[in-house]
Amino acid sequence: MKLNSVAFRLFATSVAWTLLVLPLAGWLIYSLYREDVRVGFDNTLIKLVDAIAIDSMATTENEPEMPPNRYEPLLEVPNSGWYWQVKPLDIPTAKSHVSPSLATATLKSPFDLKFPADKTGKRWMNTAGPDGKTIRIVEVVNSLGYQADRPRYSIIVAGPFDWIEDLIEQFRSRLTIALSLAGVGLLAVTLVQIQFGLAPLRRIERDLAAVRSGKEKELGGDLPAEITPLQIELNALLRSNQDIIDRARTQVGNLAHALKTPLAVITNEARDHDGEFAAKVVEQAQVMRTQVNHYLERAQMAARANVIGRVTPVGPVADALGRTLERINRDKGVAITVTCPEAATFQGEKQDLEEMLGNLLDNACKWCTANVTVTVHQIAATPREPARRLLVTVEDDGPGLTPEQRDKIGKRGQRLDESKPGTGLGLSIVADIATSYRGSMSLDASPRGGLLVRLELPAV
Repeated sequence: MKLNSVAFRLFATSVAWTLLVLPLAGWLIYSLYREDVRVGFDNTLIKLVDAIAIDSMATTENEPEMPPNRYEPLLEVPNSGWYWQVKPLDIPTAKSHVSPSLATATLKSPFDLKFPADKTGKRWMNTAGPDGKTIRIVEVVNSLGYQADRPRYSIIVAGPFDWIEDLIEQFRSRLTIALSLAGVGLLAVTLVQIQFGLAPLRRIERDLAAVRSGKEKELGGDLPAEITPLQIELNALLRSNQDIIDRARTQVGNLAHALKTPLAVITNEARDHDGEFAAKVVEQAQVMRTQVNHYLERAQMAARANVIGRVTPVGPVADALGRTLERINRDKGVAITVTCPEAATFQGEKQDLEEMLGNLLDNACKWCTANVTVTVHQIAATPREPARRLLVTVEDDGPGLTPEQRDKIGKRGQRLDESKPGTGLGLSIVADIATSYRGSMSLDASPRGGLLVRLELPAV
């Protein structure tokens, strides 16, 4: 998954959304649960203190009744964290009552500590219990028999505050684990969803590669409804490209016929006359014919180079040209050695590859002593050059050239030895064809002493 890919953007968006939503949802659930637990705990304390107040204060006697044991079993267990206490406020020497769990200890009174009462008259306080653990206290102040002229008593009920905090903490831990697993699951599902959702695009990529390599002529197969219009438009573009190339070839052919006939007439008419002027006309007509042929061929090359899906295996072409030129140069005893991987494939027209290799081999055979070598390498794609390339080297064991001479013969029509047949356009044509395919040609000295030509071309 690359950083600038659609898959990474979708995944990064999902990760950001998950990291934002799940913590917020977890915090909200945790806050609501904590509030519910605390409210429930406080309600339990309120029920207990109201029941104990009723059982102890609803009396006509001069002291509160001992509340019966009918509330919470833990009120009977010493230091359980659950306690109750009935203590006089107006008559310090009056009798007090405490729960068995409190034993001989006493609880602090929020009333004595000046804690304010809530709207129901109850006072709340968190403090340390007899065992040193935090407890939550609720206190009500009532008089005996609920009569204003009788002594007042403080009725206190306490519960273990650490207990509810531990309960909340356990829930928080379980919630964190659950949401973390949910987040990991969501991200895993998102990855699967991205891979499944983008699979049609990868299929289009493979189909386009097949079209470019010549295995297919257009995109096929059933695609999702959102991708089908893209498939239709790409196929239309491929057909349009082929139509443009066909029309260009037709126009180039028509132009060739339209120019060659008048040039032939001019040449023939000029040859029927003697004189310097007629010779000049013949000479310039021949130059025009050469230039017309060259640029028509170049136009045809440019048209062919833009055709999608034209591929040519290099090995068979190089072998066939090597055998042909060995027979042509039999008297000279030229040996042509071809080294080419079977998988080496030129992304272009066969006739263009034949013309390039033919010109290079013909030139090497003219200047070699006895040996010509053709080597083909496949250059793997790199981040800077994502397309695969072919490197074709042609070298001979002839006299070789100086850098100045190599620079001179790279120019169109320049020849170093007029005794050799040719027009001086061979290497120029090779360079033009290579350039039309976004390739290149370079000259160098061969380790064997002759000329080394490097030809870089697009590969499949």
